Order: sequence, then structure tokens, then C-alpha cells
Amino acid sequence: MTDDASGREVGVHSAKFEDLRDKSVLITGGASGIGAALTEGFIAQGSKVAFIDLLDASELCTRLESAYGQRPLALRADLTDTEALRAAVGEVAAKNGPISILVNNAALDDRHQTLDVTPEYWRSMLARNIDHVFFAAQAVIPGMQAMGGGAIINFTSISYMMGMGGMPAYTSAKAGITALTRSLAREFGADGIRVNGIAPGWVMTERQIRLWASPQTMADMIERQCMKENLVGADLVGPVLFLASDASRMVAGQILAVDGGVITVPA
Repeated sequence: MTDDASGREVGVHSAKFEDLRDKSVLITGGASGIGAALTEGFIAQGSKVAFIDLLDASELCTRLESAYGQRPLALRADLTDTEALRAAVGEVAAKNGPISILVNNAALDDRHQTLDVTPEYWRSMLARNIDHVFFAAQAVIPGMQAMGGGAIINFTSISYMMGMGGMPAYTSAKAGITALTRSLAREFGADGIRVNGIAPGWVMTERQIRLWASPQTMADMIERQCMKENLVGADLVGPVLFLASDASRMVAGQILAVDGGVITVPA
């Protein structure tokens, strides 16, 4: 396939994980960017995929149904509304079966200066970046316990590991997701629930290209990387499929940096 943002040919579906076939998968923020790539990645494995997003994803769903013969279940809900989130989780379980895999992908990386941040803005950014991660996990864990296991993959970021400025609420939330991931892994590992995290580098989604990427900033990031290519959404698919599948059955509480080699020490 071709990545929509970069135009680069990427083979995201070469690895097959047969245990993911027919599994009920829920992705937050699955309508665009990295989330859309993940939605396609699980559909290609034969999973029963649902995602929650505020965007209209009818075009994506129609394209995937045409390509793979299976249409994802798209639910529109505000993830910062915890009751709406819980209702959406219940609807997914009712329509696709108990959720075996949760991918907490949704985030908002708006830039902001420390001295400009109000209490209201701070709370809104935490709601958009970490609160829903906790409450989505809380909503699916009882079903996973009843099934005897499951997998939760939380998206954090290398931004806080790099000490990036100009986005303190975002980096604080992402650091918190790393801590939350490890706490949940410890608490629920005995139930067969594996909780791990993905820390992407700078992924060239349409949003990043539109708002922040320039030839110079992209060249500066590639200079930091071991691998001298821009990351695209499809590059996150394989690592997430691995953490969702039985191939990683004894991996828990880990944060996998998918950043082309920017971060070369443990988080």
C-alpha cells in the first residue's frame, strides 16, 4: 500500500498473526493518521475492528470494506465524555464480542507555552491525552478478566524522553501514560492481561505535515535517527500487531520506542 501522507510505498501487512483473526479490537482515534493505519492493519489480519472518533470515517470504512471484505465499526463519541466512552465500549462488545485488544491511540499534541496555560486548558489537555486512556482500560478490563486475558496497548511518546519544550501538558500526559501502563501491567498481569506501550517518534501524518513539518525540521529529526527515513503511520502497525498477538505473550509493562532510533536507551 501507499501511505497517504508521504506517498511512500510501505508493506505494513507482510506479517501475519493468525491468532488475531476474529478477535474483537477497539482503537481510539482510529479514523485518521496513525489510527487509520492501525484500523487497516487489524482489518487485514481478519480482526473484528471498531474505533471511536469524532471524525466522519465513512470514506475510510468504505475503502477498507472494498479492499478486505470487512467493514470496521465506526462509533462517533467524545472520548473526554467518560459516560459516552463507556457506552461506546459496551456497544463494541455487544456487536463484535468481548473486547480482546484495546489500542489507546487518540491524542492531541497542540503546542502551547507554559506561561500561557490556564487551569482550564491544562485540564482539557489531560482529558484529551491521558484521562480517556485510563477510563477506556477500566471499561474493557472486566471483560478481559472474564475471558482469561487480553492485550492493552497505550500510545505514549518519545517527546517527554527528549525533554521537548513548548508542549508541557502533552509531554506530562505522555509521561503519565508510561507510568500508567506499567502500573496496569503489574495489577492485571495475573489475569492474563498484557499492558504495554508504544512510543512513536515524529510520524509524518497529514496533520504533522500541515501544521509543523518543514524541510528543515524533517531533516533535523532524520539527523537524530539511526534510520534515515521519515516515519509514517504504517510504520506503527507491525509493532502494535506484535504486542496485540500471542507472539508477545510474555511481554508486559514494556514501552517500545518506534522512532527510527532516536531514543537508544530504556525509557
